[in-house]
Amino acid sequence: MADKLPEYKRRNRATSVADALSGALDPVLRKRGFAGRDILTQWRNIAPRPFDETTQPHKLSWPKIANSAEGATLYIRCAPGTALFAQHEAANIAKAVNLYFGYVLVDQVRLSAEPFIANSGPKTDKAYEPSPESLAKVGKLTETIEDDSLRQSLTTLGLALARRAETKRKT
Repeated sequence: MADKLPEYKRRNRATSVADALSGALDPVLRKRGFAGRDILTQWRNIAPRPFDETTQPHKLSWPKIANSAEGATLYIRCAPGTALFAQHEAANIAKAVNLYFGYVLVDQVRLSAEPFIANSGPKTDKAYEPSPESLAKVGKLTETIEDDSLRQSLTTLGLALARRAETKRKT
């Protein structure tokens, strides 16, 4: 008799990108010693200030003894100029990681030789200078409004909409 093929599992539901990519990411993370994605995705909540913005976890190195009660060594990447401070505060970083997970996950924190990935921090917007045409157009539309605060608010709104229209035209 012919063996029955396994029934295809339908995926007719919405899934998050993290769930869809977990099959591809998990083997890569295991090579770096991470059992899960929490330490990477929640680093800004785990690390004490200012290390939440100036460092990134690189890998976990576990001790060679299989049943050891010791924690792992966490290697972190540091932004230029913060490595010495991060090395000095390594015990506090390890304490914060262990506090987040509720058990001794990290015994030591060391600096990684890998460079800090630039542009992974918060993005800053460039200052927007409205064009003279936008200023004139919005000014003409709001000049008849008597209330100063309302006129200022509508001018700000008009300039924001003009900026959005300009960026859409550029792309």
